[in-house]
Amino acid sequence: MGHGTAPRIHDTATGELIETHAGGAASLYVCGITPYDATHVGHAATYIAYDTLMRAWLDAGIDVAYVQNATDVDDPLLERAAATGVDWRHLAASQLDTFRTDMQALAVIPPDHYVAVTERIEPIAAAVQRLLNSGAAYRVDGDVYFDNAVAAEASPWHLGMESRLDRATMLELFAERGGDPDRVGKRDALDPLLWRAAREGEPSWASVVGRGRPGWHIECSVIAQEYLALPLTVNGGGIDLTFPHHEFTAGHTAALTGLEHSHVYSHAGLVYYRGEKMSKSLGNLVFVSSLLESGVDPRAIRLAILAHNYRAGWEWTDAVLATAVDRLARWSAQAATADGSHAAVVDGIRTAVADDLDTPTALTVVDAAGPLSGEDVEAISALLGIRL
Repeated sequence: MGHGTAPRIHDTATGELIETHAGGAASLYVCGITPYDATHVGHAATYIAYDTLMRAWLDAGIDVAYVQNATDVDDPLLERAAATGVDWRHLAASQLDTFRTDMQALAVIPPDHYVAVTERIEPIAAAVQRLLNSGAAYRVDGDVYFDNAVAAEASPWHLGMESRLDRATMLELFAERGGDPDRVGKRDALDPLLWRAAREGEPSWASVVGRGRPGWHIECSVIAQEYLALPLTVNGGGIDLTFPHHEFTAGHTAALTGLEHSHVYSHAGLVYYRGEKMSKSLGNLVFVSSLLESGVDPRAIRLAILAHNYRAGWEWTDAVLATAVDRLARWSAQAATADGSHAAVVDGIRTAVADDLDTPTALTVVDAAGPLSGEDVEAISALLGIRL
């Protein structure tokens, strides 16, 4: 069957398609879940997008190192644990188990390393101390904040470099997504938290910067640096991570190392349900585990997701799933009547996937193929994750 070509992928920081071939090897870091209510279809869409990237790299003969974190201590998790009367550690562990089981069912290739934040407290705290020592961080009543201005003066990063947003939009999103722009004592409203000093009733750890727990963005910066060479080939996640999370992750890495965090910042679109973004805060979630328990073939769930451009927002409906179920049945029939080789099918799938993970076009290639050959079936499994 040979090899495909290295995929090009959209880079949020430049707005351009970037070829992701990095000298025969590639690295991928995808931000993992905060495990308090896993796994909904929106999660699945993000991880299937980067699974497709992984598959395209592997098909092109490119070795891949893949790391994914789990934010297993954070305010939303602690709030859910308190509301349900469950120990936060047990809640995180159970939801991580569900997430990984769901990913396996959806044929998502697992990362080389799943890294829980609670496993890396010491190196995270050490990084915060280095930022304090360099002047790129400061304290406010025991908490430690990142100084955006100082970091921009001394590193290849500046605020807005990754997200390309104006300050007014940043302030709005910062407040919506866990930031504290009104905190008294901060040098800049947009300076993000690096280390939260211990509070009564909250988990905390002894460290070189005092007892407490990490802020959000420094976690991914440190984990990525520890497990992968910089700059990463691709840093991926949902589009809602563009700012502040990926922006400040890049800033922290630059301030700590003097290097860019990633060649490409890639973001998957959001999935909607009943007219609203699918989110835990709204409670309008369609859980993968519930679909599986109701008898839905996981291949149909994957096909429903692959039918949409990974960067576009789209709506999950019963009709979307029904279309995917019908498609799976047709493909299965096509595979059952396999005859000769169809190089055009393999080439068509490869070309589409290499072009910014264009899975909708890849699906139409298979739809139009008629009877499928053994090589066609192999390509569908390898590149699209659908085993017929």
